[in-house]
Amino acid sequence: MPPAFRRYVTADGFSQFGTQVTRVALPLVALLVLDAGPFEIGLLSAAEMIGFLLFGLPAGVWVDRLRRKPILVTADVLRAVSLASIPIAALFDALTLAQLYAVAVIVSIGTAFFDVAHLSFLPSIVTKEQLPKSMGTLESVRSLAGLFGPGLGGWLVQALTAPIAIVADAVSYMISATLLATVKAKETPSGGRVSLMEGLRYVLGHPILRLIGLGGAMNMFINGIWAIVQPLYLVDELGVSATAYGLMISGAGAGGLLGALLAPRVIARFGHGPTMWGTAVLMLPLNVLVAFTGPGWRLALYPIGMALVFLAGVMFNVAQGSYRQAICPEALRGRMNASLRFLMWGSLPLGGVIGGLLGEAVTVHQLLWIACLGTAAAHLPFVLAPAVRKLKITDDSGREDADAKEDSRA
Repeated sequence: MPPAFRRYVTADGFSQFGTQVTRVALPLVALLVLDAGPFEIGLLSAAEMIGFLLFGLPAGVWVDRLRRKPILVTADVLRAVSLASIPIAALFDALTLAQLYAVAVIVSIGTAFFDVAHLSFLPSIVTKEQLPKSMGTLESVRSLAGLFGPGLGGWLVQALTAPIAIVADAVSYMISATLLATVKAKETPSGGRVSLMEGLRYVLGHPILRLIGLGGAMNMFINGIWAIVQPLYLVDELGVSATAYGLMISGAGAGGLLGALLAPRVIARFGHGPTMWGTAVLMLPLNVLVAFTGPGWRLALYPIGMALVFLAGVMFNVAQGSYRQAICPEALRGRMNASLRFLMWGSLPLGGVIGGLLGEAVTVHQLLWIACLGTAAAHLPFVLAPAVRKLKITDDSGREDADAKEDSRA
């Protein structure tokens, strides 16, 4: 891989580790420091993703019009500064839920621009034939962060308190910004006016991308519920410590890491479509296993089940991510990624609000069952679509197998 990609991956590693710390620390700030209930944690989850709903599509326009590297650096700095306000406010005993919501919204806006630019920037520093391996490397980094980051986050919360632990994420974003600023890449932004809706029309008019958007929207809606049920069930209901909570979440990272390592080989052997289809099938029973988590020995079902879920899920993400990057024209890539982010991640705030309301109406264990069955259902569209099993990219230019495309339109 070229030196630019190594810097790009290193920056992503720092960012991902910091994000995993905040993933543990931020809801625990609300739960343990500010005594938030299910609905308030649901609102916090919604605030963390509202940026994709509000700015998901405009972000694609900016990413296709302008150079992507400055957008990445600016978004990292914005997120670092806003997160740093939480420990500062806590030191002066001035932290409130309102500030947590405000910071979550600002960070989500920065993330909306960063994620679209980050995905669209990758093909500027690697070739199309390197995309599956590159996506696998990024997922490996994400999974390593998921394996060790939550445990680190739980330990920092236990040792330093939840607000102070968030310093780690602010620092990680500044390191990421510094590294990305040094990446050399040949970018070809349009520089002129581009249509905001063109990317959305491209995604909705493409049968496989439309399916990815639909399944992703369902999955991210349920992730809004996961953000609530995970701390409430494990910490509040079952009474695990902050350190143990972080370690249990790390189980997902172990499976994700293995999935990221296997994905390029599986895609090379079977193709993008069969990999998506096979991993979607696996997601159905694996999510049900997690739902049986409980006290005593059943507590082990959570990290084991989540490790298996993420093994399949990361393989699925590498397949669909490298597929869509390969087939999309460069001039449209930012808006394509933004449209899919808008369709998928835009549903997460709604899931957070609905999950918060459900959390007030049902038991936390019932909410866990809802989240597990919902995630399984989100993968059903891929299982039931015959075209997905046949889908392949036939050459390095990103051309698709004609038979699969015809089947997908049938």
